[in-house]
Amino acid sequence: MSTMGTPTDSTGKSLTDYPRPSVAVDVAVLTVDEVLKVLVVERPDGSYALPGTFLHPGERLADAATRALRDKAGLTDVVFHQLAMLDDPERDDRGWVLSMAHSAAVPAADIPADAQLVPVTETADLAFDHADIVRFAVDDLRRRCAAEVDPGGFAGESFTVLDLRTLYEVIYDRSYPKDTFRRHLLHGLEPTGELRREGTGRPAEIYRRRAAPLPSSTAAFLLQ
Repeated sequence: MSTMGTPTDSTGKSLTDYPRPSVAVDVAVLTVDEVLKVLVVERPDGSYALPGTFLHPGERLADAATRALRDKAGLTDVVFHQLAMLDDPERDDRGWVLSMAHSAAVPAADIPADAQLVPVTETADLAFDHADIVRFAVDDLRRRCAAEVDPGGFAGESFTVLDLRTLYEVIYDRSYPKDTFRRHLLHGLEPTGELRREGTGRPAEIYRRRAAPLPSSTAAFLLQ
């Protein structure tokens, strides 16, 4: 390693002597609008992709993801997290591009009215490897929903067990026995003391999310 000028490694090369890829961020924004959907944006060539952007010099990945959501999707104050680094050298036909994939869960009411949403089952034609990112995001959402009640806040601040079961059946794309579902999710629910009358049946109890992890058996039940 040189002690003067530009530092070099054991082969005598400096950092700039090595080829470097471009770095991008892409964000899968999931929401529930009758079915589980993902937000997409149109590219100049008419194809569709997830909101994304290239990393600017000196910029953090989270800041780039925030910028992509704001500039490409009109979304601000979104909570998101990293999913995976996609590093296939052939993933982008424009050149060597690494992408840090992110995921966000946003209630439908918070999605801009002019946003383009597509069912997560209809993303095969997305640009690059964005269909893979959507799949990663869906799997991640399902794992998170098995660990705590509705972490994306899709059901709102308060809801009935039926509301929650209907939501989970959309997210997991399957149906659940109502009594078994209630038993597995009840640990993460806190009664509000309020009731809601729906139709001619007896009033349904209204709950809110409780800051408590769900039992490990819940994941096995939901993911069966």
